Amino acid sequence: MSVRGSLRRHRFIGTAVSVSAAIALAATLSACADDGPPKKAYTVPGSLCGIAVEPALVKAVLPGGDSLTSATQKPNGGTIRCNLYVDDKLVLSLAQAWWSEGKTTAAVSPAYPGTKDGTMSEDERFIYSGQAGVGRTVPSCKTSEHPEQDLYVAVETRDSGIDDPEAIEKLLVAYTKAVEGSPACR
Repeated sequence: MSVRGSLRRHRFIGTAVSVSAAIALAATLSACADDGPPKKAYTVPGSLCGIAVEPALVKAVLPGGDSLTSATQKPNGGTIRCNLYVDDKLVLSLAQAWWSEGKTTAAVSPAYPGTKDGTMSEDERFIYSGQAGVGRTVPSCKTSEHPEQDLYVAVETRDSGIDDPEAIEKLLVAYTKAVEGSPACR
């Protein structure tokens, strides 16, 4: 065989190996693509513990799973917590908590560790990170049960693997506005 024929044969074998390697890599990558995040097979209701909220905003901060349940918790006289569970695991807590009048969002946020090093909104009503956020309701949000207090809202993911500041901010702002329009502020 001539040198030229030998080179052609090596190029052909090299090309065949390259094509085989590319096919194997593509198969591997497509198999990995199917191993994406677990599917969110549950439906998020339009109201969580009595507060209307856009289901898509809630779903954006939840992990995958088959079932979603919620439960209301009142740990003290000034806090109402709506806990969400995916497949019986606590993954999100939405809270309403009354704090002494005049506190700032920056002063309240340390009570919610997930907000550490969070981003403060320009109006200083909201602080949020990829896992949690705190929002202050409007000053007109008052009730006779809490006359000299301000109502704050907190959104906290719980060991769910979620780290999405934009999704937390959107849910926090929407949930705060929903609380402002609810009986909690009348």
